[in-house]
Amino acid sequence: MPPPLAGAELVQTPVQLYRYLLRCCRRLPSPAVQKHYRHAIRQSYSSHSDEDNPERIQMIIQRALADADWILHKYKIK
Repeated sequence: MPPPLAGAELVQTPVQLYRYLLRCCRRLPSPAVQKHYRHAIRQSYSSHSDEDNPERIQMIIQRALADADWILHKYKIK
């Protein structure tokens, strides 16, 4: 299954992930849902901002990309 937006394979840093996920929010169906996920993305970014282990950062990035794909697929099916 392809990623929700082009460029997912280029995400290598937390800032790139943050920007990518915010762009993914634009594909969600309603302003309320978009606001909810934008808030969740900001909260998650803030809570992981002190992470300095490169392996852990890559793990977080991969998990966030998979979660974004799942969420967008969930709303696409409805």
